[in-house]
Amino acid sequence: MKIITDSGSLYSPEEGKKIGIEVLPLHVIADKKSYKEFVDIQSHEFLEIVKAGHIPTSSQPPIGETLELFEKYADEEVLVINMADGLSGTYQSTMAAKQSMEHNENIHVINSMTLCGPQKYLVDKAIQLKEKGLAIENIMKEIHKSIASEQSFLIPQDFDFLKRGGRLTPLAATIGGMLKIIPVMTKTKDGKRLEKFTMKKTLKGAIKEIIKYFQTMEVNENYRIYVSHAGVLEQAEAVIEQIQKCFEKVKIELLELSPAFIAQGGPGCIAIQAIRM
Repeated sequence: MKIITDSGSLYSPEEGKKIGIEVLPLHVIADKKSYKEFVDIQSHEFLEIVKAGHIPTSSQPPIGETLELFEKYADEEVLVINMADGLSGTYQSTMAAKQSMEHNENIHVINSMTLCGPQKYLVDKAIQLKEKGLAIENIMKEIHKSIASEQSFLIPQDFDFLKRGGRLTPLAATIGGMLKIIPVMTKTKDGKRLEKFTMKKTLKGAIKEIIKYFQTMEVNENYRIYVSHAGVLEQAEAVIEQIQKCFEKVKIELLELSPAFIAQGGPGCIAIQAIRM
């Protein structure tokens, strides 16, 4: 069985090779140039381009690259774990590639309904279950159990990036011009867009609300929490410290957001996510 994911998992193609999976990189465009993230450009390099004033965009991996992988593993079971449908066109592109294959019974595609840390966890879980010898049907069942438990929050520094990307509900888009607030966004129930969760005057106040929500979820040592950032390491570390005090037994992983997420969330954005293992 071959596991395929996209770089929404924050895995690079090179890292994928080391753990025996295939990673299709998302594309980013800025200053009239197109890059494959983690291949042609790294996050810190892309941040500098964006900070210089160039308006970025992102796109899913070309369908041709997905087809090449499907043809490469035509004689194997293939499990694809894509980032959330709606927040990216990657899942729809993968489904189109599958449908264009003459014999596609071996291709199984999962809409993770998430991205970043939790998507990375789902990939890791699939690898572990594969190594244990589970059948692909059972692996998919276990993956869907974790998907059902996932919760994501995004704190943008510059709301204009989210508004340009069109990934907000109409109501959420109206809060972008409000000053001196920290907006916290969360995914809609279908995972396809972002909506307002809360607004606070300080980052600490915003994190307190997220902690309260995690407590209602009964987050414990059976969960993994991820804090991902776009060039604001000290803030992200402070967020982890604040959360860890309330969830002492929970492992919290610090990650750096990819160029595609910088294009959507903007420099300085922070994602806080939890998923049941």
